Amino acid sequence: MIVRPSHLAPKLGAPNGRWTEVKRIRWVLVLGLATVAAAGMSAAPAKPPPGAPNCSLFPRDNHWNRRVDRLPVHPRSRKIVSSVGRQKTLHPDFGSGTWDGGPIGIPYTTVAGNQPRVPVAFGYEDESDPGPYPIPPNAPVEGGPDADGDRHVIVVDRDECVLYELFDARPHDEGARWTAGSGARWDLDSNALRPKGWTSADAAGLPILPGLVRYDEVAAGEINHALRFTVSRTRRHYIYPARHFASSWTSRNLPAMGQRFRLKKSYEIKGFPRQARIVLRALKRYGMIVADNGSDWFISGSPHDRWDNGQLRALKSVEGKHFVVVDTSKLARP
Repeated sequence: MIVRPSHLAPKLGAPNGRWTEVKRIRWVLVLGLATVAAAGMSAAPAKPPPGAPNCSLFPRDNHWNRRVDRLPVHPRSRKIVSSVGRQKTLHPDFGSGTWDGGPIGIPYTTVAGNQPRVPVAFGYEDESDPGPYPIPPNAPVEGGPDADGDRHVIVVDRDECVLYELFDARPHDEGARWTAGSGARWDLDSNALRPKGWTSADAAGLPILPGLVRYDEVAAGEINHALRFTVSRTRRHYIYPARHFASSWTSRNLPAMGQRFRLKKSYEIKGFPRQARIVLRALKRYGMIVADNGSDWFISGSPHDRWDNGQLRALKSVEGKHFVVVDTSKLARP
């Protein structure tokens, strides 16, 4: 709701009669309309991850948690969408079971505040938060222990509500120490960003966990945050809340890191199976954020044995042409 400064607010009980009953009614209507308009970009609480029930995934007004269904379309939307692929389709990069020997998706784990900290040596040390990190020896690695991909490791300290994320993470000496390409630490109660120009465990310098599609959210019937997704070509630019780019291309027709896309309101989702429909509804309300270079239109999620891969496969029928790029320049920064 928009709050009018006290020195400008009408004195509804003023004895001089300047504020008539009609004006009072008009003022109430104005406030009511403002409240409705603000609701279109309101912030809903993101569901805490299982294993850390007291930890919100950042404050309610964090950009990950803000609806964008009433924000205007970016003036270059059509060209940016075309650069990703109007006929290419969504791909749920998560599910149940295994693929190529590892779980399908980006896993995470939670630990107690007394979890032993271990040293981590970083390849990009100057843009990484120094260790030690509370990584258990058996922490799940994206793609499995023998994976050759991004090998993200995500750990939530459920007592301190601090998120730790690593890229290209590899254990040594049975997990007594680790190496990683980069790493970041996030206070889940804060809106603090990475320093300008810094990467994180993701190319955009953003946290990964708040953008994952999680089974517990879909089981509850609603996703209250934006999703993480990748495209193959980005430009040499980043948009708030991203802090880092990873490209030499400068064309404004390419998406920047942090660029927000949303599914068109007119796109009919009623016929989709439940799990896919809940994801699509979130894409209409909260959209998805370009977080890394990767395969086009790949949406990230965490693995779970109760995902129905058949239902998720329905997402592959949604073409890029059904998305628009959102102009987030007017979205309030916390």
